[in-house]
Amino acid sequence: MVIFEEIKFPTEPLWLVGLKEVLEISKPRIVVLLVITAITSMYAASKLIGPPLNYLSLLHIIIAGALSSAGSSALNHYYDRDIDPLMKRTSKRPIPSGRMSARSVLIYGLAVSAISVIYAWFTLNPLSTLFIALGVFFYVIIYTAWLKRTNSSNIVIGGFAGSCASMAGWSAATGSIDLLGALVGILVFVWTPSHFWCLAMKIRDDYAEAHVPMLPVLIGMQKTSKYILVNTAILLPYSLALVAFGLGYVYLAVAAVSGGLMLLYHYKLTKNPTSDFAWKAYKVTAPYLTIIFVGIALDAAFHFPVIH
Repeated sequence: MVIFEEIKFPTEPLWLVGLKEVLEISKPRIVVLLVITAITSMYAASKLIGPPLNYLSLLHIIIAGALSSAGSSALNHYYDRDIDPLMKRTSKRPIPSGRMSARSVLIYGLAVSAISVIYAWFTLNPLSTLFIALGVFFYVIIYTAWLKRTNSSNIVIGGFAGSCASMAGWSAATGSIDLLGALVGILVFVWTPSHFWCLAMKIRDDYAEAHVPMLPVLIGMQKTSKYILVNTAILLPYSLALVAFGLGYVYLAVAAVSGGLMLLYHYKLTKNPTSDFAWKAYKVTAPYLTIIFVGIALDAAFHFPVIH
């Protein structure tokens, strides 16, 4: 008797399957987060500093920012192709699962990153283009290729890549980067360690398996939770201090509530430094950046300065 095996056909068109892989290597959540950071900074700068917002430039910063984030994320996938199979969180990514070839991801990442900078050069100003290029450079070269596998301060320094998105948006509006624009951008840099170390506590075993020197692997969960608390204790007053440089009461309220909630959860994390509670703290920390930058934009729209 001949037994015929059931033939399984794809339930979705091949082009749609391919599109899903491209989206996955582009890390759409990071793309959305950085684009929000850029456009809210651009809007705030146009309101607080001037000139008035140019909506065509706003479209250009969205396109250039999205491309730069997608391209650098793909290069991160390519570079980490050797350690991704070792970690549960990343083992099903397109390269380790065999759904995309490493060569295809490399070509996509290089092409899209280059296009983002070229596009910015022809549609935005040189300073904004510089920050877009710096963002790619810091994420791919400084963080991914250099620090991630060699130094526990990897994510601290690598966090500057996110700051570049804010400063690209600010300078796209004003053509320059003043003190307030720089300080707003540094908010991302100061927030990043607390955010990422919570995730690192959640997946500590993964990083240990892949020999990536994230803080919980090197110093343990208890000490890492204290580092997170200290970092958030720096972030909160830093964020509030921005009212001294031109932001107003709307921003002050948003920064106080969102930063205070983070501080509370990170204090609780020191009392319960487990992967499960770290995940809860991560979920509280993750929306902070979007909330604070929307707060900056709302403050600019309904501006009631604290210091006249």
